[in-house]
Amino acid sequence: MNAVHGLADPLVITDSTGWIPATRLVEGDQLSALLDAARLRWDATPQAATTLAWKAYSYWVAMPAVLSWATARRVPLVDAEHILVRFAATTPLLYVGLSRPQLAVLTHDSLAHSGRPDVTVVSSEHTLLTMLRTSLLDQHLYPLAARIQTQVKVSRRALLGSVASGISYALIHARHTLIGSAIDDATTILDALDLSGLVELIPSGTDTPQVRRRTCCLAFTLPQSKICTSCCISRHGGP
Repeated sequence: MNAVHGLADPLVITDSTGWIPATRLVEGDQLSALLDAARLRWDATPQAATTLAWKAYSYWVAMPAVLSWATARRVPLVDAEHILVRFAATTPLLYVGLSRPQLAVLTHDSLAHSGRPDVTVVSSEHTLLTMLRTSLLDQHLYPLAARIQTQVKVSRRALLGSVASGISYALIHARHTLIGSAIDDATTILDALDLSGLVELIPSGTDTPQVRRRTCCLAFTLPQSKICTSCCISRHGGP
């Protein structure tokens, strides 16, 4: 893929000056600053700013792990201890990068016998997907969502709906580089993460599958209202 805004370039950050460990978001001492930046960026209500900041954050955190699995069956661990973030009330709202990267690979991978301390070898694709779930959700996004809910009234289902749609979009955008099909890979990952009920993946007569959310990110409430192409509003006339 071409370089994309939202990810650090290069992805692995060697000089952490100006970057914030994601653990400080999960612990709460930098979370208000991120949500304040989102409110200024979009002139949004606290609820809308929160869901949009989460939508952006979870998309860029998940992307490296999801695309690496789909293109090479390798998973960089993206738990909060391995992620750095930088944000401001600008476009884009934030950048995400990796610190101290740790890579999970299968036994037949060329890195499996490298002896590198930053490589973890697992025996099956099921275990590889389990490590993806553990690092992305259990050790990062789930505790961050719980912390967010202590500050802003937003539903866990709405937050996880953005994770599901973000994963699906990442795979669809990179569909020409995948080992399998975008819909098949998205279905496999969403099932492994127990997120499959939050989006509908629709094959298309064109080259691009469609994503339909079953939750809303509240972008329609912004002063410059936006209806996302995947939003449930476009189908049902309301969130």
